Amino acid sequence: MTVLSAYRRSAHALIGAALALAATASIPAGATETIKVVLDQAAITRLPEHVATIVIGNPLIADVTVQPGGVLIVTGKGYGTTNLIALDRAGKVLTERNIEVVGPEGNVVVVYRGVNRESYSCAPECERRITLGDTPEYFNSTLTQAGDRAARAQGQGAAPGQR
Repeated sequence: MTVLSAYRRSAHALIGAALALAATASIPAGATETIKVVLDQAAITRLPEHVATIVIGNPLIADVTVQPGGVLIVTGKGYGTTNLIALDRAGKVLTERNIEVVGPEGNVVVVYRGVNRESYSCAPECERRITLGDTPEYFNSTLTQAGDRAARAQGQGAAPGQR
């Protein structure tokens, strides 16, 4: 082997190592996948094997339910971004993901009456919708009506005047 061919092999190995390092350096440290979910809706994702503990940074933004087979259901509870960390029994981080909860898209009409806000789902007719940010009186009235209706449907409530 000549000195020149040894030098070329070393240069090729050095260039290959530099390219590999550059490829991994372009991935930000701690980069995580983002799970995007609409407020009051659910998204499904999978967990890695051997998850023992799940931590949600802010449970007011998102909630999770673990199903058999490593299926994770993420429900949007409030607007914003939080994170999910999955740990094994030894406390080792198996995965970390961001959860972004966004507002509903399409068919939602927001009505402002001065500073008071009301939301409606319009598909095809407009009906009251409970949305974070609505005026408390509108929000509570709509929530009470929906709760009363659900209770009656389950046979747990009496009609007004029969209470």
